[in-house]
Amino acid sequence: MQNYRVFLLSCLLAGSLISCGTQQSIPPQVRLELLADGFTSPVALIDPGDGTARLFVVDQTGLIWALSAGERIEKPFLDIRERVVELNSFYEERGLLGLAFHPDFGNNGRFYVSYSGHLQGDLSPDTWDHTTYISEFTVSADDPNQANPNSERFILAIDKPGYNYEAGHIAFGPDGYLYIATGDSVRNPATEAGQYAQDVNSLLGKILRIDIDKTSDSGLNYAIPADNPFITGEGLPEIFAYGFRNPYRFSFDVSQTGETHLFVGDVGQAVMEEVDFVESGGNYGWSVREGTSCFNPERWDQPLEGCTTDGMLEPIIAYAHKDDLSAVIGGFVYRGTGIPGLNGGYIFGDWGRGRGHLFVARPQSFGRGLWKITEIQLEFLTAQPDLGQLLGIGQDASGELYLLAKAPGIGVTGNSGAIYKIVPTK
Repeated sequence: MQNYRVFLLSCLLAGSLISCGTQQSIPPQVRLELLADGFTSPVALIDPGDGTARLFVVDQTGLIWALSAGERIEKPFLDIRERVVELNSFYEERGLLGLAFHPDFGNNGRFYVSYSGHLQGDLSPDTWDHTTYISEFTVSADDPNQANPNSERFILAIDKPGYNYEAGHIAFGPDGYLYIATGDSVRNPATEAGQYAQDVNSLLGKILRIDIDKTSDSGLNYAIPADNPFITGEGLPEIFAYGFRNPYRFSFDVSQTGETHLFVGDVGQAVMEEVDFVESGGNYGWSVREGTSCFNPERWDQPLEGCTTDGMLEPIIAYAHKDDLSAVIGGFVYRGTGIPGLNGGYIFGDWGRGRGHLFVARPQSFGRGLWKITEIQLEFLTAQPDLGQLLGIGQDASGELYLLAKAPGIGVTGNSGAIYKIVPTK
């Protein structure tokens, strides 16, 4: 029954991607055209949807930069470095990680960020590591390329016991609600892996969904959409889906028939990576399962022979940690016009232990089983040997895609971060 469900979902999605019975040829190579550089750790590139053709780059350090006509505006759009926890220079998953512009941003100037901030209240650092804040800011009344740093309004605060599995991505769905990715942030991964993801009374290891255009009777700066799956009390009402380890990046695609599909890339622990086709109330398996394997909490690299997966939904993409593949970077369904051969394919990446990779995935013939993955070869205009650390994938208003990367072997330090536009080879 589960396989049949995956078949139906794949065929439904294929109506906007490709037919269930055919596969399009995949171009073997794309070219990466440098758009901007000099960043420390660029993790997100967002189009504001206001018709200005600007792009905004989120730097993990606590900065947001505006790009106009391919040029970075000299002064940061927003600087909240003092509000972000002190970041490690060698390796770090915390920081300023998410940015979402209100669907009516062009008129109301409201936007939202997700960042790892200092612990709220009197929480003990012996138990808690930091607090993740989802906050609203507004644009300066005097300059559309400057935010008002004093306009912060806290929407949601989530206390995190661990420094890792931070997730952090936020985005508005076509339904107008704000979606928030949270990781299964445990204090000690060696003994606590999966402590929160299956617990629907915890906000960790989840995709959340809230209405930021309303407030609640209890004084919250948001309301719960009436069709959220746990609104009647079986779990926390903010939860949209659960069972995630580190849902680092997600995206929406609206099919030609008007149906919305939510893709979530979930970073694995030690054996497999996965991308999930997420629906309301869905359970995506962590920590019972990692990808399509059964997670072994005693020996992460040796999956169990079997596990109980009743009620858990299958990933559409799952691949093993082979060679340097190590952490999935969720992407987008390609809707641009520059590279017709990629049209309708789901473009995603892998961190590659500092040697990033790019892939395109499409449903198998007749929609059965995991999607077919093909690696896209990257051509550089310079003599650089590889992409470096792939940190994110961005999309502009016309559906064209961008890769965000920095030099291999470094943490949140330096200025090697760069933005590349994906263009056809000549």
